[in-house]
Amino acid sequence: MKAKKRLGQNFLVNKLIINKIVDEVLACKKDLIIEIGPGKGALTKLLKEKKAFVLAYEIDLDLKQYLEKLEDNQTTIVWQDFLKSNIKQDLKKFKYEKLYIIGNLPYYITTPIIEHIINSDLIFEKLVIMVQKEVAQRFLALPHNKEYGYITVILNYFFEIFKIIDVPRSSFNPIPNVDSMVLSLKPKKLKENLDFLKFQEFLKDCFHQKRKTLKNNLNNYDWHKIKKILNANELDENIRAEELSLEMFIKIFRSI
Repeated sequence: MKAKKRLGQNFLVNKLIINKIVDEVLACKKDLIIEIGPGKGALTKLLKEKKAFVLAYEIDLDLKQYLEKLEDNQTTIVWQDFLKSNIKQDLKKFKYEKLYIIGNLPYYITTPIIEHIINSDLIFEKLVIMVQKEVAQRFLALPHNKEYGYITVILNYFFEIFKIIDVPRSSFNPIPNVDSMVLSLKPKKLKENLDFLKFQEFLKDCFHQKRKTLKNNLNNYDWHKIKKILNANELDENIRAEELSLEMFIKIFRSI
């Protein structure tokens, strides 16, 4: 079967990388693993050895020839676009203790997939994902770095993020034009008690035009209050959003 470019398909064939990803999922018999885009089942086969429930979402019906034979009482394949899934509703069919999420995410929909997981308000132990290396560097970026942006702040609000391993492009068939990286995202136990949807909207405004100053991007907000917070923290009012930490964004958001 040929990979479909329109679905961002590149099948992982490097066994060392496959084992490294699966080793990050510490599930056992009473747990549940969600797999996003199982493809030909390279990860799925090893995940099944953990004896946990596996719930895999796959959009490409042509992959049935590989995945249907993996289905049993412990493994369920949902033939649906993960972005259109009602994950909480699907989870009601299972009785489990801990939840893990794993996936080799298509490059062009990495952020929407993560936002869908966040917005589904799930309680889980760990999210293990393989993403384009450039995207991973954006997720791991620190303030004052050109890769630092809206999605960096959002992810740091919810997760502790760890690099697991670099994945060279030669690990896939067909070989993509970019390298990848495996990340582990562990949910933070203590989150700020914020109206997240409003905070999300605020952050999008902050990074609306990255090269503009925060003041220019937030011209519809009460700049007097924002300036007061910046001054109190010895920050220039001509600062850009990429120079602010998560904690500073929260302080500003609370002030307005």
